[in-house]
Amino acid sequence: MSEASTARGALAWAMLAVPALLLAACARGPAPVAFHADGYPTKLSDWNVVYRDGDRLALNARVVPFDLNTPLFSDYAHKLRTMWMPEGASARYEPREAFDFPVGTILSKTFFYPVAAGENGVARTDDTSRDHAGEGLDLRNVRMIETRLLVHRQQGWVALAYVWNAAQTEATLERTGASVPLQLVAADGSREPFTYQVPDQNQCAGCHASNNTTRVIKPLGPKARHLNKDYAYASGSENQLAHLVELGYLRDVPARGVPRNADWRDAANASLDGRARAYLDINCGHCHNPEGPADTSGLWLDSFDQDPRHLGLCKPPVAAGQGTGGHRFGIVPGQADESILTYRIDSDDPGVMMPELGRDVVHREGVQLIRDWIAAMQGNCDPQESATMPM
Repeated sequence: MSEASTARGALAWAMLAVPALLLAACARGPAPVAFHADGYPTKLSDWNVVYRDGDRLALNARVVPFDLNTPLFSDYAHKLRTMWMPEGASARYEPREAFDFPVGTILSKTFFYPVAAGENGVARTDDTSRDHAGEGLDLRNVRMIETRLLVHRQQGWVALAYVWNAAQTEATLERTGASVPLQLVAADGSREPFTYQVPDQNQCAGCHASNNTTRVIKPLGPKARHLNKDYAYASGSENQLAHLVELGYLRDVPARGVPRNADWRDAANASLDGRARAYLDINCGHCHNPEGPADTSGLWLDSFDQDPRHLGLCKPPVAAGQGTGGHRFGIVPGQADESILTYRIDSDDPGVMMPELGRDVVHREGVQLIRDWIAAMQGNCDPQESATMPM
């Protein structure tokens, strides 16, 4: 065979083989999730938890989405949460704390906004009806800001924040954090400029190290009371805990008695007290508990404490100063404007506002919920009379 005919044959083989290889690659889908036992991969794609598939941010195989009954407020950002575990591994149920996840677990949380008109415009809305494409995101309708990973390595959990580029094609690790200028656009067209803050690695510990003694980083969201709800999976709607058990991701879930927090927006099916406590639990309870960074405040805002004084009812602050606004008590029944609690969550002054991290603007709807809750309380802070909580 001549050299010319040999070359023509090779070219013909290549023309046939390349499409076949591309088809085979498409059929195989993305490479599996990559767990990095150490180091700091610079690209989100190094982990392969989520990937861009045309106009969709898709989830890789065995990456499971989940949602919370009441989520933590983060400047009106919407969130896509996922979990992944190695083959054969599972988490152990805990009644109060985050599940006991095995080494190798990767939790992800992608912060995004529905797009709005104008430069840097993002919608100020709770409407998620146009966010999703299957179990992923519809990138024609949303703008991704960052994806945070919590990775359970042999040495413990590590938090990594990846910031998406303008083309929405890749996210890059930003260990020192980042600032993203945005404008919240309300339904009436009004605009509120703000700066979305991507936390640095030390700030991640500010929330996730919820035990002030050990300072060990742990997940906050994947707890039984937050996940005990239905989710619209591709296979149909199902309770999240039951779904995780079926997949082999969760074990030792009791047949009854699993706690469930209210949806803070669901006034039709949950009490005002239940919704307010759920809101305070997720936004404040990781610090304001007997073991948390705010352990010296005497203010416990997690779901389980029922002592009115621990919730702030007629409770004086441990120290006077800017954070009190001159108010005398954490909560004054029936008087939201006289309560330190509303004063601090209604502020965007860094020296006053609570929570201290994770927001740049005031959550107006959340503040209104707490105001309504306090307004419904009976009694006063006169030591001769007792104050009561709304039921």
